[in-house]
Amino acid sequence: MSAVPGEPIERGTPTGGVQLAQRRRSQPVGWWGMALFLCTEATIFGTMIATYFYLEFSNRYWPPPGIAPEKVTDPSIATGVLVATVVPMWFAARAARRGERRMVLWMIALAFAVQAAYFGVQVALMAHDLSNFTPNGSAYGSIYYTLLGTHHAHVLVGCLLDLSVFWFVARKGLTDYWLTGTRSLALYWYVINGLAVLVLLTQLSPSL
Repeated sequence: MSAVPGEPIERGTPTGGVQLAQRRRSQPVGWWGMALFLCTEATIFGTMIATYFYLEFSNRYWPPPGIAPEKVTDPSIATGVLVATVVPMWFAARAARRGERRMVLWMIALAFAVQAAYFGVQVALMAHDLSNFTPNGSAYGSIYYTLLGTHHAHVLVGCLLDLSVFWFVARKGLTDYWLTGTRSLALYWYVINGLAVLVLLTQLSPSL
């Protein structure tokens, strides 16, 4: 897959995409675009987490009477499983740079299966919570559902990105565009999984 120095590269072909990735000395523009986007998302989560603790410190009872503190076990296991998907996403990004399309597809499929299962479990847990307290019932309910709902929305977006990248890599191969897309997808999940840990610790803080 290595290219002769100075040889023209066809960006729209899988071979050209791998050759271009091997020649680069810096991250591609698409990767930096995802990095900047994730910086804004991290800021949003930081603001919500700060709001959560501001409200907690401003209220004598947190959560308020009538709302049981969050159980530690179920959300911790679910988050741990989600965070484990950084492993197949890392392998997918590495395989993309080597032009191993089959490995990329398998790793994205594996990660997607786990991430989609996590999303389903979290939706079920949130539905259970809604039967006990509502977002408009207290400051706790408002920030609790805002924080978790935003996180779950990012997981859903990530699952849709998984499907999109999987489809186009399967159809078009690891062209320069979709090789960068695979690496950007991996970066997305690295950050989202890191934020998932912060959201979990915030969610469980009254129980810790």
